Amino acid sequence: MKSIFKLLIIFAFSVTICACNTLKKAKVEDFSVNMNSPQVTIGEIELQFETFMGLGNLKKYNATVLYFPKEDVVCLNYKYEYYTYHLFWNKKGRLYFINALQKYKEDYPANLQKGDKKSRRKYGVVRGYLVWQMFSFSVQAHAGMNVELGYNFKDKSPYFTVFQRSAEYLDDRARDSNKSSPNITMYFTRAQATELSAIFEQYIIQGETLDEYQEANSPAHANDPSKDAY
Repeated sequence: MKSIFKLLIIFAFSVTICACNTLKKAKVEDFSVNMNSPQVTIGEIELQFETFMGLGNLKKYNATVLYFPKEDVVCLNYKYEYYTYHLFWNKKGRLYFINALQKYKEDYPANLQKGDKKSRRKYGVVRGYLVWQMFSFSVQAHAGMNVELGYNFKDKSPYFTVFQRSAEYLDDRARDSNKSSPNITMYFTRAQATELSAIFEQYIIQGETLDEYQEANSPAHANDPSKDAY
């Protein structure tokens, strides 16, 4: 009887693990955006990128923020190393960003560990959509990809980071047009990230929370007293 009982426990545990894995896989939700859809400019933010080969200090860039009402997505449009990028955030992604920033502020600075290999994705991974091209007349590559939310240290200072994973564009008509985007890390001060978070909040239906995605943290606000200087 004891052996049978042990087998039942092992079986139940295995079923639970399988169920959890199934739920994790279900979280991957690809979406796409038509670049010809109606769109409106809703702001401009400042952020930092690494210089060529990661040498030297971070360099400040400006990104235009667009809203596509038909798809209900917010886009970060920026230029980096000769390419123009459009990084799209759906509602789930925007909620995760707001939640991740709140967690980062709670951890800042005591619980931020320099050299932590998992820090880049400490606050979660969401699915994004990327459109990129070098010239206006070149192929406009597009694909779904992961966006990791976390932090990283640069020049002994911690930054909130958005790690834009590589996207793979496959053209069925011409294999020569296949492209891969590079991995890119966006660095934000708390003030800069709060500005983007405030824009994301404006384009989430009132009353919507991250509870539906099994998260439960209050969002960051534009007038957060913990905002730091640039």
